[in-house]
Amino acid sequence: NKHFPVLLKELISIISPLYGGTFLDCTFGQGGYSKKILEEKNNKVIAIDRDKDVYLNARELEKKYNNRFNFQNIKFSEINSSKINTKDLKAIIFDLGYSINQIKDLSRGLSFKSTGKLNMKMGLNDFSCHEVISNMSENNLYKIFKYYGDEKYSKKIARKIVEVRKTKIINTEDLTKIVDSAKRFKNYKINNSTKIFQALRIFVNKEISELINGLINAFNLIPVGGIIAVVTFHSIEDKIVKFFFKNYSEVKNSSRYAPIKESNIRCFNLKNKKPITPSAEELKLNAPSRSAKLRFAVKINNECNFEEFIQKFKQLIDIENLQFDK
Repeated sequence: NKHFPVLLKELISIISPLYGGTFLDCTFGQGGYSKKILEEKNNKVIAIDRDKDVYLNARELEKKYNNRFNFQNIKFSEINSSKINTKDLKAIIFDLGYSINQIKDLSRGLSFKSTGKLNMKMGLNDFSCHEVISNMSENNLYKIFKYYGDEKYSKKIARKIVEVRKTKIINTEDLTKIVDSAKRFKNYKINNSTKIFQALRIFVNKEISELINGLINAFNLIPVGGIIAVVTFHSIEDKIVKFFFKNYSEVKNSSRYAPIKESNIRCFNLKNKKPITPSAEELKLNAPSRSAKLRFAVKINNECNFEEFIQKFKQLIDIENLQFDK
């Protein structure tokens, strides 16, 4: 099972006009994008990843390209720290997918094919999925499943979890059984548990605020003329990225959040209104890429007020702050 960096050709065609500078790869993973960018002799790459297990791949590149590649084990929300040298920064890239290695590592419990303890931690976490399933109230579980998984049977599944956990510790297999019993019928297109696992993973890794902070930090880091490019894999991520680029590339009449002068400022130039999706050829090679969407924008202004962006997704951010009961 080879790991394919998704939409690699398309991404490179967007950033290659800027070659001859530094590129920030915010989701190093298996290093697919970084390796490709480093093939050009004048490029440097700073790569980050919250998952320390990817360090083996990073070490290989550090050896091969010693002064052109640097890796740091941090999260998106930390990229505005002084650790990152932004001299000559040309593009910032986010690929929000999970690598095949992460999914196949059954100890992480990211996949409903996993067995054993519910973990789902991607690194630098405050708690595991096991703690969520064991300690969250029925109502909070319902909210997580509904808003992060868009799961029709959220109420039923939350109720069932609370019932089952009274008598046993729920592991990955138990969770898929609970979902199956709550749903009663099989969807042949996607696994019954897909949305529940997605919702829990988003919650455990605080993926919503990480993405929102990551995008704002990327804007603050990149100079005018630089590109921010993001590959998303589900509709919540795509909604956030789409709003960020589209809303701030239009001249609007004054927003109720911003002083009049600020709201007439465009922050981005958006060349493509529609997302770029994988070619038929890529879909044949790599089925998981089917849900991938690539969006990008060029920064054209240093002044930007992101109050409206944060307000727009406030409900999703608030869910991340739900507290355990016990």
